[in-house]
Amino acid sequence: MKTSLSESYRTDWEAWRTGWEQWLSRPHGWLSAVSVNWLDDTPRRFDGTPGLWWQDGDRLMVDPDGTAMSFDGAEFTAVQALGLAAGPDDQRVVAADVEVGITYREGYHIITYNPGAPALRAFDGVPTYDPNPDWIIPGRFEAYDSDQSLALRTVGQGSHDYATPGVVRFEIAGQEYTMQVITPHGQYTTVFADATGDDTTYPAGRALDIPAPDEYGNVTLDFNRAINLPCAFGDHFPICPTPPAGNRYPFRVEAGEKKPVR
Repeated sequence: MKTSLSESYRTDWEAWRTGWEQWLSRPHGWLSAVSVNWLDDTPRRFDGTPGLWWQDGDRLMVDPDGTAMSFDGAEFTAVQALGLAAGPDDQRVVAADVEVGITYREGYHIITYNPGAPALRAFDGVPTYDPNPDWIIPGRFEAYDSDQSLALRTVGQGSHDYATPGVVRFEIAGQEYTMQVITPHGQYTTVFADATGDDTTYPAGRALDIPAPDEYGNVTLDFNRAINLPCAFGDHFPICPTPPAGNRYPFRVEAGEKKPVR
């Protein structure tokens, strides 16, 4: 019975890995990022990015300059003022065969995604640890009375506040630890770092989605599904969050994704 359960888990895990790597290798996904540029109030051209880009207060300005562009399904050929400061990260303008992702962090920056990017063409999967049932850890979610704000530093540009609904308590080798939960897209997730960052995993940390707890607060942390953040794949993602102090663990989590091959 134990063997059957293990084979079933591996089958599910391998199917999830296949789907995840297909998502990673999309034509305009993380691997296709070729540049990141911060905007100011001067219209500028950027290599490999159609048009002219600048900002006016909290509005992003883009002049297609002869290239047909579209945003949110609407095509435009004249200068557009887009008020995206309060919107989600990585909103996309489509321009010919590239996409330009727009994010606001006390100022706009744009990331250009090109399906011909060398990293995308060379992608041959992400190395991982073999799935291990020992890294499927039970935990108990403890909710705050209301969501709190958690400031996480980024790999390259200050810090950013995330809503946190609570923590998960879990044990490793008889020692209790906590894991701070964040909800950047409404779903429970987290970023953490551990001792494998010294050699086999991306040192800035990894991400882990967390299923919703049951009515008693029980939750499962499946570290076999720990994944890299976009900044692990290239230098074009300066706002990747890094783990809070409480999510930096002294033990080795030998599960999930290892450092990508660049």
